[in-house]
Amino acid sequence: MGPELLTIGMFGMLLSAIILGVSLSFAMGGTAVIFGFLLFGSSGMFSIVSTMFGGMWSILLSSIPFFVFIGVALAKSRIAEDLYHSFYLWSGRTPGGLLLGTSGFAATLSAMTGSCAASTITTGMVGIPAMKQRGYDQTFVLGTIGASGTLGILIPPSITLILIGMQTGQSVGKLFLGGLVAGLLLLASFLFYVLVRSYLNKDLAPPTEELAPFSERIASLKSVFLPLMVILSVLVSIFTGIATPTEAAAVGAAAVTLSVALRGELNWTYIKEVSYGSATVTGMVLWIVFGASAFTAIYGSGGGTAFLQTSLRSMDVEPWMMILFMQAVTLLGMFLDPVGIILLVLPVFFPIVVTLGVDPIWFCILFQLNLCIGYISPPFGYNLFYLKTLSPEIQITQIYGAVLPFLGLMLSTGFILFLFPEVITFFTEG
Repeated sequence: MGPELLTIGMFGMLLSAIILGVSLSFAMGGTAVIFGFLLFGSSGMFSIVSTMFGGMWSILLSSIPFFVFIGVALAKSRIAEDLYHSFYLWSGRTPGGLLLGTSGFAATLSAMTGSCAASTITTGMVGIPAMKQRGYDQTFVLGTIGASGTLGILIPPSITLILIGMQTGQSVGKLFLGGLVAGLLLLASFLFYVLVRSYLNKDLAPPTEELAPFSERIASLKSVFLPLMVILSVLVSIFTGIATPTEAAAVGAAAVTLSVALRGELNWTYIKEVSYGSATVTGMVLWIVFGASAFTAIYGSGGGTAFLQTSLRSMDVEPWMMILFMQAVTLLGMFLDPVGIILLVLPVFFPIVVTLGVDPIWFCILFQLNLCIGYISPPFGYNLFYLKTLSPEIQITQIYGAVLPFLGLMLSTGFILFLFPEVITFFTEG
């Protein structure tokens, strides 16, 4: 079987399985088993098993359960609600103040959970009823929450950035730093847009009638202290070189457990719920990793990876056009889980990126940013359906319209980072 037919066959079967509702992990793993047997007979099964077991020994992979635990533990506690209340009190009488606080809350939650789903759903569950009660325009609210929620896979600690580090061999600490810079730049653009639009049309996001007493606002800051300690325990230990990402993840897990205990929420029911939730999400992520490993092993052994790389290198285009093409492919995030895209696409793209001589960290951050864009790109972006679940009375077409301005902001930010790599490399070089 030639590499051309292999490419059509494997990716065609993978796409068909996904359309039929097969989970991504088993769609990739099943396709690998079928084509492994067709290409190599029973020996193809050994290739799949050895590849999967080889991946299991990655030390970076062991950080995933810890980061998942951090996100689930925070979601199951009342830390998020108290944090949101603090943002609300400090938003003051500024038009759109509660939405500004919501964006900041989503970014903070992203830094604590590393998950778009957790960030979007938790922010929506806490924020939508509060803003609806205060007369905020619902589509404006949904667009802001949907966009801010995508920061979950960009602002560290991010599970997908860890997987990118595994696939490319790049420093996870530098990837985290680049993701933090890009994430804060995106957040700043969201805040500026919300602020300007709220001032121009105060009916969209009316300010609060009364400013909370200063003493009450100061008292609310105690709810910010513990989440801040969780974030700092992870990021500072990585950026200063005190701990590896895996060690920092363990420190963060210990910090969040201590935070919950200090709040008096650590009981047997809480432990069971967090343990079950962490195991479920970790299992889902790891099965996708193993399924993708099997898929790429068989596809590579059959000459498919080399075929795609040769085809891309033979394209008579400028290096910047090649980078743009690769980034456009990343927008498949509106159809596939980001973990699957990273594991399927990066092994093909990254060797070419290295030969082009561009900064690999910059490329990886752009890659990750486009995964965020895919998350809210109509018609199938994941966050769009999270928003629909949070507000079932809203038509999906209204949600499409709500996210379009933010989608434009994200594309503009990506274009700025593409034109000026120094925005990222200034912080990550050295």
